[in-house]
Amino acid sequence: MALLNKDRLLPADPGVRALARDLYDTIKDAPIISPHGHTDPRWYAQNEAFPDPAQLFVTPDHYVFRMLHSQGVPLEALGVPRVDGGETEADGRKIWRLFAEHYHLFRATPSRIWLDHAFETIFGFTERLSADTADMYYDRISEALQRPEMRPRALFEKFNIEVIATTESPLDDLKWHRMIRESGWGGRVITAYRPDPVVDPDFEGFAQNVETFCQLGGQSGTSFAAYLDAHRDRRAYFASFGATSTDHGHPSAATLNLDRAAVEALYDKVLAGKADAAEREAFRAQMLTEMAKLSCEDGLVMQIHPGSSRNHSDPILARFGRDKGCDIPTRTDYVAALKPLLDAVGQDPELRVILFTLDETTYARELAPLAGVYPCLRLGPAWWFHDSFEGMWRYREMTTETAGFYNTVGFNDDTRAYLSIPARHDVARRVDAGFLANLVATGRLTEEEASEVIHDLTHRLARQAYKL
Repeated sequence: MALLNKDRLLPADPGVRALARDLYDTIKDAPIISPHGHTDPRWYAQNEAFPDPAQLFVTPDHYVFRMLHSQGVPLEALGVPRVDGGETEADGRKIWRLFAEHYHLFRATPSRIWLDHAFETIFGFTERLSADTADMYYDRISEALQRPEMRPRALFEKFNIEVIATTESPLDDLKWHRMIRESGWGGRVITAYRPDPVVDPDFEGFAQNVETFCQLGGQSGTSFAAYLDAHRDRRAYFASFGATSTDHGHPSAATLNLDRAAVEALYDKVLAGKADAAEREAFRAQMLTEMAKLSCEDGLVMQIHPGSSRNHSDPILARFGRDKGCDIPTRTDYVAALKPLLDAVGQDPELRVILFTLDETTYARELAPLAGVYPCLRLGPAWWFHDSFEGMWRYREMTTETAGFYNTVGFNDDTRAYLSIPARHDVARRVDAGFLANLVATGRLTEEEASEVIHDLTHRLARQAYKL
């Protein structure tokens, strides 16, 4: 018995389902465009076998271990490394058994769909993962991981990935991207510029980061002018390794457009560690506008991913560090927050800004109307907690009537979990096929129009939006 229903996520009405299935069939095997994500470029550079099933599916995946942790499973028991180097479980089979015993927790979640998709389509499983099947799963996956066809580059080709973007700090020397380039392999792996460590005063080691950053950017000092020139230099360096975009993970979407004297004074204060919370937020806000101005110069597409209260648990942050599943969505304003940036450069034909949100209440009220009028704005897909069937459907329902399809950018998977990439794109394609079939069934699109739009949403809009 298959793990996956062949008509999963398609509409329940038989007539609409048949139309959705026809639409889906036209794009189910289309190339994957992955313009924003967090896979490790080291994988493609070194092309080594993945270590074991637990290290592949459990220990690095915050979607997985946050759910288990919510039911009282210690992160140490899942092999998540501690900041202090303290002991954590190192036996992959023990970690896998624990995961399998708790697999029922993922029922009806997107993680369950992604995992089952990988288990069936990559490893051929037809029995559900459970305590009883844990060892059978572990042994089969372990054996498969030793085969050449399971190396990162072979999977890249198997998954039909046309291009994938990783995301790196401006302090990164991009050595893995250089190794990929020099290897002669034809897979297109590009980088993206994520300047958070040098634009967020709350980032660990901010002042030292800025000093190192300016040196990397060929600057002899750390004045604000030198700091901006270092950004120009590093952005150009990233572009030389294929970058077409920048990415900004700020707590809010706040922007400012202060005069230069005020900016320089603020910069000096945050660099000296003397800025209060409001001043640190003001600096982040100003830097979003500065980054937009630089995008007008060099053409890099700007992505803004605001609205996450990151590392919400202080004890988890202290024990395990950043990005350990304790990020929580927050209320986010866009209309007032973005106005200084939009007033400054919002009409510049060179600027493109892709907006994401974790606050679904803003879709119809703020984001769709903004993208529906400003030529520089596009809406990123349903993101993170909303990268799901219901989340994607709500996104389409609340944005399409105001922003249309063509002020959106298709789908991007935004993941570290390499083997989930085909599953995530498949979910998006099925949701879009169902949504378009419903529009045809209710007389709002013709079948010919729906056939064109499904291709736009699957690959054309991402290529255009990210200049790929």
